Amino acid sequence: MWLRILGALLLLAVIVVAVLVWLSRPVDDATLEARYFTDEDRYVEAAGFEWRVRESGPADAPALVLIHGFSHSLEAFEPWAERLDNDYRVIRFELPGHGLTDPAPDEAYSNEATVDQVSALLEEIAPEQFFLGGNSLGGLVAWRYAAAHPERVSGLVLVSPGGYSINGVTEEPVAVPPPVAMLLRTAPEPGVRAMTEQLYADPSRLGDADVERIRAMMRGEGAAEALIARLEVFTLPDPEPVLSEIETPTLILWGEQDAMVPVEHGARFEAAMPNAELVVFDDAGHVAMEERPDATAARVREFLEAASAGD
Repeated sequence: MWLRILGALLLLAVIVVAVLVWLSRPVDDATLEARYFTDEDRYVEAAGFEWRVRESGPADAPALVLIHGFSHSLEAFEPWAERLDNDYRVIRFELPGHGLTDPAPDEAYSNEATVDQVSALLEEIAPEQFFLGGNSLGGLVAWRYAAAHPERVSGLVLVSPGGYSINGVTEEPVAVPPPVAMLLRTAPEPGVRAMTEQLYADPSRLGDADVERIRAMMRGEGAAEALIARLEVFTLPDPEPVLSEIETPTLILWGEQDAMVPVEHGARFEAAMPNAELVVFDDAGHVAMEERPDATAARVREFLEAASAGD
């Protein structure tokens, strides 16, 4: 009897693994394009590979460039685009190895390499001067770009940006835990949902379609290995020598319930930057632009108008 039970359990385990493997199979670019590529999207070649770029709003309006966070895609900033593109040219793109943007050649995923790649892209898609914003990893890229190219950035908007040490990451990267690598490679629905819910103060705001899009993008061609390669070289050296040199007007937005990067880091950013203001939103986590789109977009509009007026 016990042998029969053990055999049944082993068979069940094989079936479960087979189902998980089938559900986590790679998604080809054609399928991703059919689902997510819109009339506002285009591909732009820069830094030796193709990027997905989305643009909305008047072509002659002031430009606002927005950069998403790790493992996400340009859709993260759709709530702001919907609220701002009547008056601003809102440009979104996907970082290398994310969404429908190609993986970077030679696995060049360090923060420094990413800023150089983004710089090459912005030479192609952005006007001479523009506002620049980003969330999390995208925020880190944004402030590093602003430090390197102050003449181009009229104002900086940072939403829970990376910068100070978290999870043991300093000037040296940390090893990627095997369960994290497995999650990125297989992108099972429960795992992706649990991972993404941590970004929200209220997980009920995360829709099924959002989870499915994130899963699909993570299973895109070369995406998982790109994400893992980025984590393997990700560093967070002391940011203050660079932050202290950024004189660009800066708006820092943080969710009070941010479980990924503590809100105390926002106060450190504000203190380190010569021309920065921190605004903390209650009932918001790591992606305040998604959880509190009306309130955050309204504050961004005020900032952009003041920066344009030279206040």
